[in-house]
Amino acid sequence: MEFFIAILASILSDSAPIIFASLGETLNERGGVINLSVEGTMLLSAMAGFAVAFTTESLVLGFLAAMVVGAIVASLVAFGSITLKRDQVAVGFILTLVAGDLSSFLGVPFVRVPGPQIESLPIPFLRDIPFIGPVFFERDIITYLSFALIIGMWLWFYKTQPGLQLRGIGERPEASFARGGNVKLMRYIYILLGGALIGFAGAAFSLHVKLGWSHRATAGFGWIALAIVIFGGWDPLKVAFGAYLFGALRASATTLQSSGLEVPVQVFPLLPFPLMILTLVIFNSRGLDRVLNYLPLGARRALTRLLRSNPPAALGTHFEQE
Repeated sequence: MEFFIAILASILSDSAPIIFASLGETLNERGGVINLSVEGTMLLSAMAGFAVAFTTESLVLGFLAAMVVGAIVASLVAFGSITLKRDQVAVGFILTLVAGDLSSFLGVPFVRVPGPQIESLPIPFLRDIPFIGPVFFERDIITYLSFALIIGMWLWFYKTQPGLQLRGIGERPEASFARGGNVKLMRYIYILLGGALIGFAGAAFSLHVKLGWSHRATAGFGWIALAIVIFGGWDPLKVAFGAYLFGALRASATTLQSSGLEVPVQVFPLLPFPLMILTLVIFNSRGLDRVLNYLPLGARRALTRLLRSNPPAALGTHFEQE
């Protein structure tokens, strides 16, 4: 039982950065803008967050610096795609390359330097609940914040007027504009907020999961975050499930590595990435449709709504606001 609890706790903690990155991108895409700079933003913010935390000996300043870096990169995405009306995919991809290389160049003095780390923060009384306590309430502040973000973003999307406006500018921006909404301004705001969350995710890697900074420390995780947004159908709860699924795949790879299998050790850290891509392919394949067709109509409709979602109708398009 203790081993099982430890695995679950590890999944929750290690998934926290992916939660922040995936939900940050969900915020961007719900507003109608594709931000492909996630990979580079995470690399640059991971470096900046660690460098500031190491230099100032303040974890808070480290995370704030990472969020500022994330917002700055996101502002470039917004300016290029909204103001200049350039191709969103091209703008984001170029920024990913630039930010990634910049992180390697600026991060040289901090490579493999021991730095500050986040301590666990058990919650009194709740930690004593059998099974649930050790899994959920003996974590650290970053993991707790990831829980709060999942719930808070779902409530914002579906239970508030601003959340309705956000979904409106991603689905039918012309209708939102006709009702008096400033589509461009709202898209700018949500891109900056999403970018700040992605920046926070970068710092969460270098100060929480993969302690310290090294060249390409978060490589691949930004692309996984983008894939998880699609897997989760742009819904905060489903996106969080996808992030935890990826965390479970990583935990499984670690367990296999420690089991003594005669497989090159370099394989295990890479294993979750193709497995996650394979899962995405399966969930979006016609074969799954054929399996669902064998189910009763009610169950088939419920599972189809759960597993299949269409992207925001205006995602990746430009809006002429006159």
